[in-house]
Amino acid sequence: MNILFGFINIIVTFSLVVLIEKLFKKEGLYVWLSIATILANLTVCKMIDVFSFTTSLGNVLFASTFLATDIMSEKYSKKDAKRGVYVSIFSGITFIIITQLTLLFIPSSDDVVNEAMKTLFSISIRTISASMLMFFISNMADIHIYNKLKDKYPKKMWLRNNLSTILCNCVENYFFNTLAFIGIFPMSVIISIATTTTIIEIVIALCDTPFLYLSKKLS
Repeated sequence: MNILFGFINIIVTFSLVVLIEKLFKKEGLYVWLSIATILANLTVCKMIDVFSFTTSLGNVLFASTFLATDIMSEKYSKKDAKRGVYVSIFSGITFIIITQLTLLFIPSSDDVVNEAMKTLFSISIRTISASMLMFFISNMADIHIYNKLKDKYPKKMWLRNNLSTILCNCVENYFFNTLAFIGIFPMSVIISIATTTTIIEIVIALCDTPFLYLSKKLS
């Protein structure tokens, strides 16, 4: 069932990216990047099994940020795509600051959600720092590579979309897992986790290409 729900999740998420751009243009994509960054930081906490792999639910939402910046690079400009990344980083940092401040308040004796919030919002400074850093670097690199390929191969949108997204996703996964877990897990385990996540994200990245074409057609 997880595989079926996974494909439904991909279709729904990527369709929402296309829809919000259709309705609100590049401003809608800025909103989506903020939404995706915040929701990804929440859903990433839930782990699921797909075939023999264990992965988190945040992968599709993180992947949708690449689709959003690719649409902006394709239909608007490289500058707009970069601004979208800055917006998403600001949203992510704001989410972290507010949730951590929320946890500092002493709950009422009648409160029933504080423990659940502590479980959901408690973070590792090292992990979140590595996540935000690699999120920023990978998305900026994706924008740069996408636009370089767009200049060189203007008629091959599928090539620039897949090559930039897959390359940046792969690099991001290995660097993030190394920065976040080196000294905690053996290097062999870190490589195994990164490889598993990369395989899943390659599949997700390939799935976003039809939605990029759909967005371009709707323009």
